[in-house]
Amino acid sequence: MSNGKKRINPQMNNNEQPSGPRRWGSILLYTIVFALLGVYFFGNDDRRGASKELSYTKLTAYIEADAVDKITVYDDLSLKATVKPSKYTLVFSSQGDGEQARGQLQVQVPSVEEFAKYIDTVNASRKANGLAVIDVKYDKSHDYWYLLLVNILPFALIIFFFVMMSRGIGGAAGGIFGVGKAKAQLFDRDKKDKVTFADVAGLYGAKQEVQEIVAFLKNPEKYTEIGAKIPKGALLVGPPGTGKTLLAKAVAGEADVPFFSMSGSDFVEMFVGVGASRVRDLFAQAKAKAPAIIFIDEIDAIGRARGKNVMTGGNDERESTLNQLLTEMDGFGTNSGVIILAATNRADVLDAALLRAGRFDRQIHVELPDLQERKEIFQVHLRPLKLDDTVDIDFLSKQTPGFSGADIANVCNEAALIAARGERKKIGKQDFMDAVDRIVGGLERKNKIMTDDEKRSIAYHEAGHATISWMLRWANPLVKVTIVPRGMALGAAWYLPEERQLTNEDHILDELCSLLGGRAAEQLFLKQTSTGALNDLERATKQAYAMVAYYGMSDKLKDISFYDSTGRYDYGFTKPYSEDTATLIDEETKRIIADQMARAKKILTDYEEGHHQLAQLLIDREVITSEDVERILGPRPWKSRGDELLEVNAALAEAQKPKKRAPRKKKTTKLNDNEKTTA
Repeated sequence: MSNGKKRINPQMNNNEQPSGPRRWGSILLYTIVFALLGVYFFGNDDRRGASKELSYTKLTAYIEADAVDKITVYDDLSLKATVKPSKYTLVFSSQGDGEQARGQLQVQVPSVEEFAKYIDTVNASRKANGLAVIDVKYDKSHDYWYLLLVNILPFALIIFFFVMMSRGIGGAAGGIFGVGKAKAQLFDRDKKDKVTFADVAGLYGAKQEVQEIVAFLKNPEKYTEIGAKIPKGALLVGPPGTGKTLLAKAVAGEADVPFFSMSGSDFVEMFVGVGASRVRDLFAQAKAKAPAIIFIDEIDAIGRARGKNVMTGGNDERESTLNQLLTEMDGFGTNSGVIILAATNRADVLDAALLRAGRFDRQIHVELPDLQERKEIFQVHLRPLKLDDTVDIDFLSKQTPGFSGADIANVCNEAALIAARGERKKIGKQDFMDAVDRIVGGLERKNKIMTDDEKRSIAYHEAGHATISWMLRWANPLVKVTIVPRGMALGAAWYLPEERQLTNEDHILDELCSLLGGRAAEQLFLKQTSTGALNDLERATKQAYAMVAYYGMSDKLKDISFYDSTGRYDYGFTKPYSEDTATLIDEETKRIIADQMARAKKILTDYEEGHHQLAQLLIDREVITSEDVERILGPRPWKSRGDELLEVNAALAEAQKPKKRAPRKKKTTKLNDNEKTTA
């Protein structure tokens, strides 16, 4: 809904001149600098007129010629003598300015005592002849920079500090008197590079809910006429990189209303009460421009549950800020037109009062994209890239399960960098595969030296994983195996996880068997074990423990779960079961792992020849792919879920295409025995 007034962009143009406290502070600073320079260079009478350095012998000649009337001798053996105006031409060989022409001579004397004896003799002679004696003064040496630092600089620093505080302490708008002002960024509707819903791929459910909020702000009468109340707040919850902030930017681009954006950390300041003051100021600005949207990114910085930390008292600054936020959110009118959006990836730590109805009425879950959503995200990020004919978006979508939108953007950028380093004009399929490998496994370390025994052990270990995962239906199918060190790992295998909505016991057991395949191959064929299976054993132990203690998938502990989804109970010190039950959990976990280890050894024994071929191929080539495994072990008899989803989506897209009308047949009729054709 627009009020017809042009909104002012808060960003200052380059041609605009600073005004207010900043301008006067700059003027005051420059005034102090020029005043100090003036005092230093022009405040001393000794620095007026011409100056000349000469030898001690020449000075004595000028003294005897009655050209000097004042002499100052310093303890560092330096001497300054003032030339009489009448003798100015004699000393400087130029015309002076009458009585004002008083030059200065600078001399290094050999000794203060010797010069004192000499000048006493000269003055005695002058006195005897009826002449005026020469005025001689003995003083300490002057270090003007020292005097400047000691006497003037402290006052200058105090004034400068006051000017900087008036310009804005800590970046707070309005200077020290405006430290409690909210530093919200106001998005302008006339911004050219704004984000819209068209730029957000996937996130169908989340976009639908925020689109409803935008529609209410544009046309609130449509909802209020029938008595509907728009939610006061919506909380975007999801893992990092899934597009929560991007979705908020799209709301800012779509809504024709003021959009105030702040981070949760912007409310926190070193001064007590500043956070609460900024909350009040932010909501006051939004109410003044209603209808409006307030977006608080990373709200967990100020919205953590109260009372969890026993070390903080009742005057905790973060809790004061949260209390003020709760008050402001619950103090709106029913249809005041101010809606709050917030984003976090840690909704479990938020205070319960923040999530109740009337504050954040809706929790919009922004999950990791599925196969079809990853395809749309790839289409968005591949738009500006130059691709060759080998790039297949469907293939890339299947190769990146569990990737967020930020991860996919990183893959596209990394592929472009790899192609540019290779002096290629276009990006190919292999560049994207190398980019995925680089992001998931780390950089290849081909310069790392391995012995033949280590290389053989790693090859047999990885071949064991590859063989078992290929022969088990519910294990993740293999994509690529390498024994080239990457990151901290000496070998790595890439699998294509099945994107299931529900996992049953057979799925977990097949994955357990595949995880134990590397250690089983070492024990079966190398007759030894190595530390390379550490990560496999850790993951297998956790999965087996979860089957027994969490999922109730044990023969002796059926239908019992000790999992705490609320996080309110601390199981680190007390367990929700007895010691006998703990012993039973340990025994069942050991039994499950032992059964799957025996199963893995049986599979490797049945396919021993294929395993050895894979291991030897790894030793020779260092990298093998699923095509090599299929050539040696044969094709998998099961179709992956990813292929099934792509086929279903393709069938749905084909069914939604408009059907072409068949051409109408021509018919003939006889009129007056003449055959005529009509359409």
